[in-house]
Amino acid sequence: MKLEEYIGQIRPFNLKAADACWNCWDSLCKPLRGMGKLEEMVVQLAGIYGSEKVETLNPVVVIMGADNGVVAEGVSQTGSEVTAQVLENMGDRKSSVCIMARQEGIEVIPVNIGMLTDGKHSRIWNRVVRYGTGNIAKEPAMTREEACKAIVTGIEVVKELYGQGYRMIITGEMGIGNTTPSSAMASVLLSRDPAEVTGRGAGLSTSGLEHKIEVIRQAIELNHPDRDDVIDVLSKIGSLDIAGMIGCYIGGGVMGVPVLIDGFISSVAAYCAAKLAPACKPYMVATHCSAEPAGHMMLDALGMEAPIQAGMHLGEGTGAVTAYGLYKYALALYNGLPSFAEGKVEQYTHQV
Repeated sequence: MKLEEYIGQIRPFNLKAADACWNCWDSLCKPLRGMGKLEEMVVQLAGIYGSEKVETLNPVVVIMGADNGVVAEGVSQTGSEVTAQVLENMGDRKSSVCIMARQEGIEVIPVNIGMLTDGKHSRIWNRVVRYGTGNIAKEPAMTREEACKAIVTGIEVVKELYGQGYRMIITGEMGIGNTTPSSAMASVLLSRDPAEVTGRGAGLSTSGLEHKIEVIRQAIELNHPDRDDVIDVLSKIGSLDIAGMIGCYIGGGVMGVPVLIDGFISSVAAYCAAKLAPACKPYMVATHCSAEPAGHMMLDALGMEAPIQAGMHLGEGTGAVTAYGLYKYALALYNGLPSFAEGKVEQYTHQV
């Protein structure tokens, strides 16, 4: 199915169910709106699922893995071979996100959407669109057709996981050098100078950061991406893992499930998805604000505020997995608190 056809299948957010959820919260024995974002999170779930009755989520972590040709410019501490090694480690359930997800009993699905090699581990989903992107400092990252195919691949991964019974998607990425294309995209999409949106990634030195910024300037000048055309920006200076995550966010709207945004790179993908398919935005959930310079900028552009401000910038979905714990507390309250009458407490009312 083509991208446009999938976008046309996005389900409308159920405002009636969301309102009913607010009424339920307001009937529970506690100060009105006293749990802040936790209440908002459950209300959003009600609108997504189309019912004020929200009990179980059955989440899964989806990691989009891909390699970036721009690594040849020396923008990362390590070489591209590390991408495949980390995905193999995910197959063995021993990467950072796997260890964190295990605490919550959440499965992690590593998806190879564009590494330089096929994944060997049996748990890796090989869904390769192309074997690594072009070096954006010298050529476009991919063709427009490949960008669209990668987005559709992300949608279809969500569709497949939905068929397996999962009802919440936690996004993450793995790709050495991917903060370079994500910073390049943020620079263009937000009309910001590259120096404003570019960070040290996995630990560049000051001179390394300055070089990275110049590589991004070169990539933008060479490729002339059109900021009003998300696919053009993605195909010229983007990455395959970002494209796959764009598909995950759109897929959430198509299948009617929430999709948790991780950090900076994930938020770039979320912003692109919201531009391509505005109807999918209510299905996205901000989880934490990355310590990368443009972390808060991307969330501001999305009009979202993350509940966790912990200075994290590891990627892999680690921040989004951390936020899942908030859902457990929120749902425990929502489904466990007595009403004011049951608690023998005079009901609070909203004051003007």
